[in-house]
Amino acid sequence: MALHHSHLHIARGAAALAAAMGIGRFVYTPILPLMTSQAGLSPAGAGGLATANYVGYLAGALAGVAAPRLIRSTITWRFALVAVVASLALMPMTHDVVAWLVIRTVAGFASAVLFVIAVDWMLDHARGRSAQLPGWGFGGVGLGIALSGGLLLVMPATGWRGTWWASAVLAAAVGVIAWHMRGTGGAPVMTTTAPAGPRRLFLVLLACYSLEGVGYIIAGTFLVAAIGQTSPGSLGNGAWLLVGLAAAPSAALWAMASARWSRPALLVVALLVQAGGIALPALIGGVGPAVIGAVSFGATFIGVSTLALAAGRELAFPGAVAVLTAGYSVGQIVGPLMVTPLLHHGYHYALLTSAVVVALSAVTAAWMRVGHRKLSPPPHGADRPVAAIPLVP
Repeated sequence: MALHHSHLHIARGAAALAAAMGIGRFVYTPILPLMTSQAGLSPAGAGGLATANYVGYLAGALAGVAAPRLIRSTITWRFALVAVVASLALMPMTHDVVAWLVIRTVAGFASAVLFVIAVDWMLDHARGRSAQLPGWGFGGVGLGIALSGGLLLVMPATGWRGTWWASAVLAAAVGVIAWHMRGTGGAPVMTTTAPAGPRRLFLVLLACYSLEGVGYIIAGTFLVAAIGQTSPGSLGNGAWLLVGLAAAPSAALWAMASARWSRPALLVVALLVQAGGIALPALIGGVGPAVIGAVSFGATFIGVSTLALAAGRELAFPGAVAVLTAGYSVGQIVGPLMVTPLLHHGYHYALLTSAVVVALSAVTAAWMRVGHRKLSPPPHGADRPVAAIPLVP
């Protein structure tokens, strides 16, 4: 009965992540081309809306750190679910860019709050069980992305307004599953038994993870639009569906791999695969490169968060997760702003910039691997639910 109870709450956590992240946060990616062509959204406006969402997300994440008792409540959980759905429904009700900026900021804040609570409660329910269990909960992010990609495939004729409305209905339907999620009543798990690591190595990890924040969010925002410029029909939205399907099992699979290989080594692999996947559709048009790029991106971006934050815990730097999360969130704000001037020439230069930044992140991960051979996983089969799960992706 207890096992069934734990799995039920993991499923509810996954549903919340699907609503808050996969739909509420990332549905903007496949809708962006429609808003550009039908609503007259300029390249600067497109980058501004992306940045507003990430500013709200950073604020929500910091609120979770500053007021953990307030955040860890059923009332806050349900309020954030309602806010995510409402933000989606409000987008088609106005044509004012300033209003859109406010709405996307609120959406970012609510999605971050939901993410922090979901991870916290999933860890509570998975305590003492398989480290992969919360990883499957993280599959909700990929599931939501797949749902938002599928939505654009089946409803292209509804226009940008109809698509926002449909995404709100979809998020509400998924949110119903998450509505009765709750914690175990225990204290948050915030400790680690890993040996202390050098401060300098943590700073290298911080640089690595912050660069990934810059690079991944550029691709996560403009990938569909970039593929759509040079590929036939609805391939852009189909690529976003593939991103979600690849992301769904990725956190659990990377957690399994980290039981056998060191996290810095896996970070190098994941980041190089991601950089290549981002660059490919920017350099070569057609179905093949788009499919490979989408799968490569989806299979790595959640896994990189899992690996990097787990490595930070092993280094035992004070407040490691909070500091890494702040660096990553700042990177997400900088990324769209950095490539906005390039959007006047299409989205491909933005993707190439993203690939270069992610490749630089891989270089720093390699530096970390060379500099600290002692950072290695525990014996195969050890239970590491706390270290293996990121608090904010």
